[in-house]
Amino acid sequence: MSKVQIKSALISVFYKDGLAPIVEQLNELGVKIYSTGGTQSFIEELNVPVTAVEDVTDYPSIFGGRVKTLHPKVFGGILHRRDHEGDQAEKAQYDIPAIDLVIVDLYPFEETVTSGASEADIIEKIDIGGIALIRGAAKNFKDVLIVSSREYYSDLLEILKEQKGETTLEDRKLFATRAFDTSSHYDSAIFNYMNSEGLVPSFKTSARNGKVLRYGENPHQQGVFYQETEPYFEQIHGKEISYNNLVDIEAAIQLIGEFGDETAFAILKHNNACGVATADNVKTAYEKAFQADTISAFGGILVTNKEVTKEAAEEMHSLFFEILIAPSFSEGALEVLKQKKNRILLVLKKGWDRKKIHKSMLNGTLVQDYDHVTDSADNLQVVTKVAPTADQVDSLIFASKICKQSKSNTIILANNGQLYASGVGQTSRVDALEQAIEKAKKFGFDLNGAVMASDAFFPFPDCVEIADKAGIKAVIQPGGSVKDQLSIDYCDEHGMAMVFTGTRHFKH
Repeated sequence: MSKVQIKSALISVFYKDGLAPIVEQLNELGVKIYSTGGTQSFIEELNVPVTAVEDVTDYPSIFGGRVKTLHPKVFGGILHRRDHEGDQAEKAQYDIPAIDLVIVDLYPFEETVTSGASEADIIEKIDIGGIALIRGAAKNFKDVLIVSSREYYSDLLEILKEQKGETTLEDRKLFATRAFDTSSHYDSAIFNYMNSEGLVPSFKTSARNGKVLRYGENPHQQGVFYQETEPYFEQIHGKEISYNNLVDIEAAIQLIGEFGDETAFAILKHNNACGVATADNVKTAYEKAFQADTISAFGGILVTNKEVTKEAAEEMHSLFFEILIAPSFSEGALEVLKQKKNRILLVLKKGWDRKKIHKSMLNGTLVQDYDHVTDSADNLQVVTKVAPTADQVDSLIFASKICKQSKSNTIILANNGQLYASGVGQTSRVDALEQAIEKAKKFGFDLNGAVMASDAFFPFPDCVEIADKAGIKAVIQPGGSVKDQLSIDYCDEHGMAMVFTGTRHFKH
């Protein structure tokens, strides 16, 4: 049957907004409506004739509404095949009414979980009848139209008005595909809630309403952004966000989250920090961050964890940058920053809170815990005769935070809450260090008294020797090499301080 005229409909929904025009249009087309509970009362208030499902099944709603539509007359009315002689005979034998349209949504499970409700309330929001009706109607899409969410009401209303309630096979298959999207997403959310402790070794994720991007990593690649949780930011100005922008935004949010309540500012390029600083105010922090690499900052991603003031905005306004992320902007700052129409301004809604991260790999998915360990003074092990001073400890911790959020192999050079230079993504740790030293000198930094951070251990003493000759006097690294003692001995012989954290921060 290519085309089906809707003659009967079952409507049972949690959300009633947007439903009235549909009910009225169905009534105008002479469609017989079946309904239950609150939806039935809603339809009656519209002065539209409606038949209670209980009158069809001869069975009341029981167990506090847990069982209402789970009955052969309801599911038979949906699932019987219109072109199947046996189904038609049984339909007549058991006096089963045909149902051509099913409008059903699901209890708000995810919203209930997000609200912080009790486990008992959450469990009650696991829909049974609704999910079964959706799957049943979707399975029989050759004969039945299933509307599984209020987000499809406008499409249904168009069919009712423009096609006078006559559906095509293409219509019904599209709505069925949407219905299975609804049901699979719902079941994934329930499973992930029930499996919060990871007792079942199964990975499920569901992200809906993908946003088609201008392109992917390169113009010849298509890109789509699927977001499965509450967004981390709200865009308040600027051009459309690209694939590469999103990758940089995640890196920026992760990095700025390392600094807690400290006023911090960072500039990133290709997911790595080219400037980071802490200060008493955003303006000063930006100035210090910009000094670290005035070239790479061009076209970069800017992020801070404090409100952007007008003074700070005026300071950075002359720089061409793609994105600025902050928890808030003063009115004066927005007046300045919005002068460039393509400049993307994002309000940071929440800090990085993912417990797990995953990436596609070899037609599979890698899943791991997010690296939530941030090195602190409390977990430092002094392994040299010379201990770092209090100021050096502060600088070492500052450097390690940047190191953690940079691509391996990584070396960070810093001092007094300011990134001097970094060597990132190198195949050799020596190369990373030499790159950092050369870059620091290029931008006029004196490395005498600076500190060095490494994301992994030194297999040989060559890095501490190179650092020592450049003027660096304190080092932070995880330790763990079978040849750790060689680096320790060099530091002791040359009056350097070195601390171990015991935590490696590889980031590939």
